[in-house]
Amino acid sequence: MAKTAFIGLGVMGFPMAGHLASAGHDVTVYNRTTSKAEAWAAQHGGSHAATPREAAAGADFVMTCVGNDDDLRSVVFGEAGVLADMSSGATLIDHTTASADVAREIAAACAEKGIGFVDAPVSGGQAGAENGQLAIMCGGALADYDAAVPIMDAYAKATSHFGDAGAGQLTKMVNQLCIAGLVQSISEGLFFAMEAGLDAKKVAQLVAQGAGGSWQLANRNETMIDNEFNHGFAVDWMRKDLGIALDQAQSMGVSLPVAALVDQFYAEVQQMGGGRWDTSSLIQRFRKMKGQEI
Repeated sequence: MAKTAFIGLGVMGFPMAGHLASAGHDVTVYNRTTSKAEAWAAQHGGSHAATPREAAAGADFVMTCVGNDDDLRSVVFGEAGVLADMSSGATLIDHTTASADVAREIAAACAEKGIGFVDAPVSGGQAGAENGQLAIMCGGALADYDAAVPIMDAYAKATSHFGDAGAGQLTKMVNQLCIAGLVQSISEGLFFAMEAGLDAKKVAQLVAQGAGGSWQLANRNETMIDNEFNHGFAVDWMRKDLGIALDQAQSMGVSLPVAALVDQFYAEVQQMGGGRWDTSSLIQRFRKMKGQEI
């Protein structure tokens, strides 16, 4: 059992912290909305703190899972941030999907205090977090990663180390780039099937068993066909992630034409009022173009 703190109780962080408690760890949580932290403590039997600093005091491991670079800096740095009261020898594990630059910035600050750091963005969505089946992509010193793995095992099905600080975030960018292009192609394929008069669900079931198969096709085809999108990973979040990846690519001199195009398509979905729809809602663009109900 380890003394841990979990900062950020969104749709991912709330169940992830719960798995830590279920695994027997001593968990103190912090959330910007105090009522959510109180609800977590009532459900899981842990405790909650008024600031990130108070939550992190005396913890062996501190996990953060917030919205973006600015949110992350706000809970890590400053008088109320976790670094203000973390002990030398402790480890900070960041599960936020953020930039590689902020990961390196935090890693440098941690090194000055003798604190380990792992940038560890996750994949698997809300269902993966709730079921403790996340894939975690990690960067940082290998010794810090090795120390963090037994803690992350509480909510992970797989973890892997990809290099120095920032490597986890770069790997998550690869993940999001692959998903964006894939969801667009699935949207095109399924809408084509429906317009051709085929049983699109039957088509998807067969295609999912062959070379065209994917998690997205197997798990999202029915809701895409049924025009249901109030679930899963939100378009707003995907646009944030794609923006990070596109900025990183520009700094590297790398062209990502498909990602840039799909990002524009997601902007159209936002304009349709679908900012909180699941990312599979790209198919709604086709319905709108054909004058169908969305």
